[in-house]
Amino acid sequence: MLLFLAIATIGFAVYFLAELATTPMRTRRNLVHRAANYGRVKVGGKELPKFRERVFSPLTTQVARLVLRVNPKASTNAVAMKLMAAGMRNTSPNGFIATQGILAIGCGFAGLVVLGAVSPARAPVFAILLAVLGFMGPSFYLNGRVRSRQAAVAAELPDALDLLSVSVEAGLGFDGAVQKLTEHMEGPLIEEFELALGEMRIGEGRQEALKKMAERSASQEMSSFVRAIVQADQLGISLGRILRIQAADTRLKRQLLAEEKAMKAPIKMLFPTVAFIFPAMFIVILGPAFLNLSKIFQF
Repeated sequence: MLLFLAIATIGFAVYFLAELATTPMRTRRNLVHRAANYGRVKVGGKELPKFRERVFSPLTTQVARLVLRVNPKASTNAVAMKLMAAGMRNTSPNGFIATQGILAIGCGFAGLVVLGAVSPARAPVFAILLAVLGFMGPSFYLNGRVRSRQAAVAAELPDALDLLSVSVEAGLGFDGAVQKLTEHMEGPLIEEFELALGEMRIGEGRQEALKKMAERSASQEMSSFVRAIVQADQLGISLGRILRIQAADTRLKRQLLAEEKAMKAPIKMLFPTVAFIFPAMFIVILGPAFLNLSKIFQF
């Protein structure tokens, strides 16, 4: 019975992860389908909610509430900020928190069943460890996505600022320069600029849209750029000059960061060298000597 429950829990966790991973693609496909068929299909009567809306969404909410009760330090707002910084805007915070809870339960049951047959006394300890790993796994993945996205934003920012400064000095306004930027470049930074440009087009103020962009990206370079633009807007300073200075500053920071990583490389290479290369070298160099010594002592 316990094995069946563990298999069912793991299967549900896999199904839940698949649903969560394919949600953005299905949402985009449904929006494209609705836009293509707009005005053609007449909706008659009240439709029955789908299985996902009737069962899946309430279950996700309940599991997320249970996880938040068990872990009071976690909060939906903090998870939402991390999801935005990772570029996972279509993933709901409740869905992510529920994924943590389901993985923890599934890994705990799997460890209890698999290790219970081998060592029943140690099975609960291993089950707790696997449950903790299952709970922390999505957080590790999310933090990795946040770090990689921040690095990508910092790497793309100097080139983007160069294009913005050239466009502004050529006579375009800031909104037009951002539009040119989104047409000629792509990447995580350009996605943030596209979102900020869309907010400005629907009536959001430039300063508020840029501040939201800095909060979403959670990058120090982006925050510095936004502060400079906001101050230039408030003081009436030329945007072209500010953008040129910011581009040079961010490029210098990127160069210093690359030099820092290059200086850390020999220290990081020391550990695998000592662990894997030196023992093999000792065996190759000292092995024949030990064999000769063993032959001498045999005589």
